[in-house]
Amino acid sequence: MSATYEDTYTSSLSNPDAFWLEAAGAVDWIERPQSGWTEGRGWFADGTLNTCHNAVDRHVAAGRGKDIAVIYESPVTGARQQIDFDTLLERVSRTAGMLSSLGIGKGDRVIIYMPMISETLFAMLACARIGAIHSVVFGGFAAPELAKRIDDAAPRALLTASCGVEGGRILPYKPLVDHALALASHRIEHVVLLQRPQCVAELVTGRDRDWTENYEAARPAGCVPVAATDPLYILYTSGTTGAPKGVVRQNGGHAVALAWSMQHIYGAQAGETFWAASDVGWVVGHSYIVYGPLIAGCTTLLFEGKPVGTPDAGTFWRTITEHQVDIFFTAPTAIRAIRKEDPEGRFIQDIGTGRLRAMFLAGERADPDTLLWAEQQLDIPVIDHWWQTELGWPAVATCLGLDDRRRRAGSAGFPVPGFRFAVLNDDGAPVAPGASGHMAIGTPLPPGCYSSLWNNPEGYGRAFQSFARHYESGDAGHIDDEGFVHIMGRTDDIINVAGHRLSTGQIEQIIATHPAIAECAVIGADDELKGMIPLAFAVVKSGVNAAEELSGEIISLVREELGPVAALKQAIIVNALPKTRSGKILRAAIRRLANGEDVDTPPTIENPGALAEIAAELQRRRNSQPA
Repeated sequence: MSATYEDTYTSSLSNPDAFWLEAAGAVDWIERPQSGWTEGRGWFADGTLNTCHNAVDRHVAAGRGKDIAVIYESPVTGARQQIDFDTLLERVSRTAGMLSSLGIGKGDRVIIYMPMISETLFAMLACARIGAIHSVVFGGFAAPELAKRIDDAAPRALLTASCGVEGGRILPYKPLVDHALALASHRIEHVVLLQRPQCVAELVTGRDRDWTENYEAARPAGCVPVAATDPLYILYTSGTTGAPKGVVRQNGGHAVALAWSMQHIYGAQAGETFWAASDVGWVVGHSYIVYGPLIAGCTTLLFEGKPVGTPDAGTFWRTITEHQVDIFFTAPTAIRAIRKEDPEGRFIQDIGTGRLRAMFLAGERADPDTLLWAEQQLDIPVIDHWWQTELGWPAVATCLGLDDRRRRAGSAGFPVPGFRFAVLNDDGAPVAPGASGHMAIGTPLPPGCYSSLWNNPEGYGRAFQSFARHYESGDAGHIDDEGFVHIMGRTDDIINVAGHRLSTGQIEQIIATHPAIAECAVIGADDELKGMIPLAFAVVKSGVNAAEELSGEIISLVREELGPVAALKQAIIVNALPKTRSGKILRAAIRRLANGEDVDTPPTIENPGALAEIAAELQRRRNSQPA
């Protein structure tokens, strides 16, 4: 047991206001807050600051202008940059000036639909610099999903690039942007596009602007003071209804929480190199590619590539050694992909891991086999930890910076200071120690967690309605007799596919629009590589011929609506879906069949033959797979 962790955790719960006001000392304030939590407003409500200043300007002012702030590594294009804090300040302030010249100011929303390039990071920080609210949309999302976010956020500008690069494939962004703008009801005033050499896009006269021309003409803009409770960004995540949820993050609590986490969870110090191998379109990219490392004064690594194939399964270890990475953060899916290509760890043996001292995993549950393989191969602590887009930073972890080293395969660790966990039954009563239930967190949530959902106060409130004075995480799990927290999976229809949150309900809605489909069910099946994958079962309308190409049409339809991130590879046509007598589809039973489990016929089932048909078809497909 770590006495430092125990003392810190106890202190964080016994007097949260004092604990977090002391932690706020790691952040530069224009007006330092005197209050901690204020009901209805959030954390540090009487404080003012600027997040960009904390990530960039203050390090230059402290004499660290020549220290490397950002390393850009793109094995898919062969590009590489090292950007010091002086250069970062110049790039960000000029990008902020470019936005200001378009009339963008405090409180305005800006959609950022860009790949993993340096300009994406500049754009996010530039918005923070002038008090604009950015909403980054992952470049893998299709036009209809981008349109939904445009209509909800009502941005004045959209920043994009001519293309992204996915492995060896060029993905043009401009056709997707133009399609999304045609679908959206909200009219955007300005589209600013960065031309990449891999693909040149055509600009729409009067609406579209060339990034480089506007950047070069811009004057640097200074930092605008904002209230600690002012929004820094909106980040959309999958909702159970299929409509995206716009998670709102406040400036003050976000900066304090990330500064605290970098030091006390990850054990990272100013001047060290921190690499989160994620995408800025996800919360990990926001927190631990852009804001967290830079606020802490670390070097952050921005990586445009894949764990395998760019060029091989050694690219992570090569990048870690060449850039002297100290702390590494990735998804279990990435490690599973590497293990599949290099089960003996020969790339690790040949390349080494340099000065890497810990690897953290998050995004989906890390299965014990993968975690233990990585720890054996790397000979360093490999730490699973758990959090959500809504929370914004880890809620369960092994806190290296608090001298804790305890780990248990299958567990994400212990509650992070500030987070008060409870395992509750359906009635909201605590379950017995070791028993499974709903994972809930006592309120108020600590700094850095979401303060609202954009344009959706009812949706935000629902997360706090099921259990009095608790936030309902939507995950099930248990806490064992030694205090390790085990997060086992979702209690709603959200599934994690390689760390990407997808709503099975949303996929069902898309499939249901196909004119041949009468009804469908989508479940999340276990997958050795991605953790989970969506699997669709569909029933055709009476009189429709269930042709072989129908499955392909369903898969294409979902891809067109959601983009390749949907990862739907199988759509199975069946005669009927198994249902209870009250008409409820037995999704849990289908899920267990898909995972190869034995399933007893439920006593409430209306049509047992439908379940038997699905079981037989799944078994037939398993038998037909090559050994």
